[in-house]
Amino acid sequence: MKPYQKNLVELLQDYEQEDPLQGLSTKTATKRAASEGPNALVAKKTPKWRLFIRQFNNMIIYILLFAALLTLFLGHYTDALVISVVIIANAVIGYYQEANAADALAKIKDLLATNATVYRDGIRQDIAATKLVRGDVVFLEAGDQVSADLRLLKTADLRIEEATLTGEADAVTKHAEPLEEADLPLAEQTNMAFSSTTVVNGSGLGIVVATGQKTELGKISTAVATAKTRPTPLVKEINALGKTVSICVLGAAVLLFILGMLFETYSLPVLTLAIVTMIVGSIPEGLPATTSVILALGVADLAKNKNAIVKSLPSAETLGAVDVIATDKTGTLTKNEMTVTDIYFDERHFSVSGSGYAPTGALFINRKPTNEREAKLKELLLAGYFANDTTLTQNDDIWTINGEPTDGAFLTVYHKLMPTKEQINLEKLALLPFDSFHRYMASLVKLPNGTQKIYLKGAPDKVFNFAQQQDQSFNRSFWQAKADQLAKQGKRVVALGVIKPTEQLTKLTHEHLQSGFSFLGLVGIIDPPRPEVIAALREMNKAKVEVKMITGDAPLTAAAIGRQLGLAPGELQTITGPIWDQLTPEQKVEAAVKNQIFARTTPENKLEIIEALQQKGKITAMTGDGVNDAPALKKADIGVAMGIKGTDAAKEAADMILTDDNFATLATAIKEGRRIYDNIKKSILFLLPTSFAEGLIIFLTLLFDQEMPLQATQLLWINLVSAITIQFAFIFEPGASDLMKRPPRKSNHQLISGREMLQLGYVSLLIALVGLGAYELLIATGATTALASTAMVNIIVFSKIFYLFNIRTAESAFSRASFTNKKAFGIILLMIGLQLGLTYLPFMQNAFSTTAMQLGEWSLTIICGFSILAVTELDKFFKLRLAHIKN
Repeated sequence: MKPYQKNLVELLQDYEQEDPLQGLSTKTATKRAASEGPNALVAKKTPKWRLFIRQFNNMIIYILLFAALLTLFLGHYTDALVISVVIIANAVIGYYQEANAADALAKIKDLLATNATVYRDGIRQDIAATKLVRGDVVFLEAGDQVSADLRLLKTADLRIEEATLTGEADAVTKHAEPLEEADLPLAEQTNMAFSSTTVVNGSGLGIVVATGQKTELGKISTAVATAKTRPTPLVKEINALGKTVSICVLGAAVLLFILGMLFETYSLPVLTLAIVTMIVGSIPEGLPATTSVILALGVADLAKNKNAIVKSLPSAETLGAVDVIATDKTGTLTKNEMTVTDIYFDERHFSVSGSGYAPTGALFINRKPTNEREAKLKELLLAGYFANDTTLTQNDDIWTINGEPTDGAFLTVYHKLMPTKEQINLEKLALLPFDSFHRYMASLVKLPNGTQKIYLKGAPDKVFNFAQQQDQSFNRSFWQAKADQLAKQGKRVVALGVIKPTEQLTKLTHEHLQSGFSFLGLVGIIDPPRPEVIAALREMNKAKVEVKMITGDAPLTAAAIGRQLGLAPGELQTITGPIWDQLTPEQKVEAAVKNQIFARTTPENKLEIIEALQQKGKITAMTGDGVNDAPALKKADIGVAMGIKGTDAAKEAADMILTDDNFATLATAIKEGRRIYDNIKKSILFLLPTSFAEGLIIFLTLLFDQEMPLQATQLLWINLVSAITIQFAFIFEPGASDLMKRPPRKSNHQLISGREMLQLGYVSLLIALVGLGAYELLIATGATTALASTAMVNIIVFSKIFYLFNIRTAESAFSRASFTNKKAFGIILLMIGLQLGLTYLPFMQNAFSTTAMQLGEWSLTIICGFSILAVTELDKFFKLRLAHIKN
């Protein structure tokens, strides 16, 4: 039997106590502390050295390490140094990302209270919260943070705010009575107080039933610790590409080494150095660095201009691959600001404009504004104003409440609709607070003439009972229908009443209400949807990104909000947490895909929904702001936390933080993620052919027993200076116009398609043949090997420059599309300047074995480079024509 199902006698017997105020003995408490350990959460951290070491777990890095060691062994120290610098730079970038990543457990640990008031040896005393043990009797009062999971023994108007744990916006009224139903969600365990929650009203006494890792908070921390993250789609695609490229290069190197040994073309040291040169030339060293720079600048732009802080670089691109967003409702899709929208009295329906707590709005009847303020309407507004223990304040044009959101809505509507010249001249004498058993609250007020009134507001069925006691002709069926109608719209329904007591009262009790009330009317209240969310959802639907609402709210309310928002096209499907718990793992996978709304969910449900979606191959984003969201935020492919209202635990578990708490920012971030992916792919499609061409030149030279046309230092110049420099152009490439009209790419998507692989192959061969042909032509016309190799370096670089225009856009390079990225031209001019320095500066000539070129060699360089653009643009022309014919 669960603690919340047990009565007081059973609870005390469990912990060998008779009198709660006696508490545990010091001896028993010490013994239990020794066996159970401290009331604390343990956060396991990954050592920094391990973070650094695992940055080298990459196929491309393995090959570069091998090449660095081999060149070092052969005595080519400059080559070894340059390769090593690239390896270390990539490791440092990766380490920095991970070292600054979220440590969710440490932040959840900080949520535990520092002190607790307990009874031990019959003495009430304050002790460190870490010293609490099972069986301790803890005293709670307003302002306390609950320091362990407690089964309540006594309560006095006790209300506890549990939003960070359950997602429920309103504080929960607590009592000490046992609950009969088993397996209740946390939000419905009304005789329990949970670790990390806050007492907002009243006082209580509770017995500790769980500490540390065994609390509900501890279960969440365990779930965060055990939630395994998946590699991002981009990381998987690049790893697969790197493995394929590495295998191909190594295969070619082994084949060439065997042929060289068989034909004895070169001596072993020369052959080995030539093959190392080919490997270094073919391996795209610039790939990790370029990818990191594109991601880093994309992350910087998201933070600076788009209100989204991304904590790890690959997560920025993951946004572009997301096809499902799982989000909570309160505070994310809605404002978390309860607002009165409907008023029914005298069987008439009035609507109220405005949203949030700012008292600006107007009254409407039949969609027409009205300034009429009948006495009964004023009485209804007064009832909502006085049967209330919340305050409404304004700070710098921002209106906020201290108390219950529902009560705040009544204060706001009063100030909206009551004329400013009418001052409140009633005196509140006593208040009967709301509790979950009676489900109403009442206030005793004194009028200027000395008479008294009692105002009442509460659940419709309770107020209807009072109205029938006062008036036997009360039309309960009519008002019940109106209440049901508002509830189906996802609105919270509150009924109000008033009575004049028959005698002068000094305090207020439930017995004073038994004579009944005059019914004033019904009020419909809603947590309004964020207006920007509607537009964002519309854009996400166009982009084929599904949005699923996961909330602790009732299914009726959640479904109504979902319809208002346009959560998904077509009829919305809803499932509740208790029903979900009864499904098999296979059924959960299908339910996760089929349903758009998940109501009455627990933190475990959220995690299971994310796992089920991932099992179906979905790339998932999860938004949240509470401690209860932390496990799912960590498990999701990208966790998104709210920056303003989010808890530290949620922010630390997430990969991205929305600094404006604006769900619409996600649509912008997804668009940016897709742009980043496009630009990374363009940079790879640009880099690989030019790298392969360098390796192919060495391969063909060795195969045909020719003199080496390029030195190892010249290849390193091309790869580590020109390639990376030119590729900076892709960092600033704007997004395509159809970015948000495409569906998300599949989770098993390959980075390079078959068609692109074909282009990669023929461009590599074309650059190699053009370069070798120009080299042989210059040698044949009497040029020195230094001049011919200098021209060859420039031909490869200018081939890159011309090929850049082909890769940058899917449109023709001879159209306006080539001028959308003005910074690309600055980068090209920089590269040309570097090439002139390589060709003419004496210290560069000495370092890279180059010499000055004349006009004839430069003309040949430009013609060879342009030929690459001409062939690839002709290929693009036929591809575009074919696509046009198919459409």
